[in-house]
Amino acid sequence: MSLQSTRDVILRTHSLAAAKAYYHDVLGLPLVADSERLVGFDTGAITLYFELGDENGQVFDFLTDDMAAAKAKLLAAGCVVVEDNPSIPRCYLRDPFGLTFNLDLV
Repeated sequence: MSLQSTRDVILRTHSLAAAKAYYHDVLGLPLVADSERLVGFDTGAITLYFELGDENGQVFDFLTDDMAAAKAKLLAAGCVVVEDNPSIPRCYLRDPFGLTFNLDLV
């Protein structure tokens, strides 16, 4: 199993309009996504996304070429499932050190 990070960081908010007004209008960050459920900004070093929903802290994104093997190995090493929804697809895990990340296919 190997993992590779993306530039994506995801946060949740109850007000996408407020996030858009702040990050785009105040800070001047370019929009990379803008829909009813998600707004994203190119910050230069990372792409910052806000998703509609209850706050859950920062979620980083890791890619793997074998989802089942990576998930099994990470769970055996102390990760816990925060949210798992294959229909999106989404597999949020929290590692033993508190980092929450989405495990996604390359």
